[in-house]
Amino acid sequence: MTVPRRPREERLHKVLARAGVASRRKCEDLIREGRVQVDGQTVQDVGLKLDPLAHRITVDGKEVDVRPEKVYILLHKPPGYLCTTADPFGRPVVLDLVDTDERLFPVGRLDQESEGLVLLTNDGELANRLMHPRYGHWREYWVLVEGEPGPKHLDHLQAGVLLEDGRTAPARVKVLPGDDEEVAALLGPVGPGQSVLSIKIREGRKRQVRRMMEAVGLPVVRLVRVALGPLRLGRLPQGRWRPLRPGELRALLAQVGLAGPRPDRSKQGRRLPPKRPKAKTSG
Repeated sequence: MTVPRRPREERLHKVLARAGVASRRKCEDLIREGRVQVDGQTVQDVGLKLDPLAHRITVDGKEVDVRPEKVYILLHKPPGYLCTTADPFGRPVVLDLVDTDERLFPVGRLDQESEGLVLLTNDGELANRLMHPRYGHWREYWVLVEGEPGPKHLDHLQAGVLLEDGRTAPARVKVLPGDDEEVAALLGPVGPGQSVLSIKIREGRKRQVRRMMEAVGLPVVRLVRVALGPLRLGRLPQGRWRPLRPGELRALLAQVGLAGPRPDRSKQGRRLPPKRPKAKTSG
């Protein structure tokens, strides 16, 4: 079931209270007293509903910052979920897994069959800098493939693979031991004739890693994103999510050049209390 989102229109006194002006009851009094203006017009209707992001709201002539606090969530996406905010055909999307009223969106692509780290946020500036090709942030994937990659496979992947939409940028590739504890915990048993690769790329083309592996003759069995910039998936269970830790967020903002002062009230993200008992969160 899709998690309900915050409606675009809210009662004015709730908007003011959420922005820290005063308690809801006191905000109602401010409206009745004619001390609140919307787009320069005094309003005294306590029941007024509006989209706070579409209007300029002032109290006693001072503008109220009604922008939502920045939220940053790390999700372990299971296979079968689309990396989008909604699907017209009713297929499950990643936001179905996160219990919050915030208007979040996933940063970047991870195809429906793939798994692993997805960053959800309402910070458009950070998302743009993290995904825009000119910034070149690394993404790391662990890929379970059929076959045993040799030096030629690795050299080909590292040098760049010619795909139908052009040659890929150089990648960083290495073979991981199938009996490694961390590999086994994430991917499970590695079968006979199978291998695990770590591949790091700086591009975000559609199904890029799968197409690269297919081009060199190594069919993909499972594909898990384990890192995005400085963020690591770690041992977060599949289908679970958690807010970014302060240190993670500092590292992320520093990497994208947003480490200086920002105008938003929250720089470290906000912890989101679960709304329903069945919500799955991990610390």
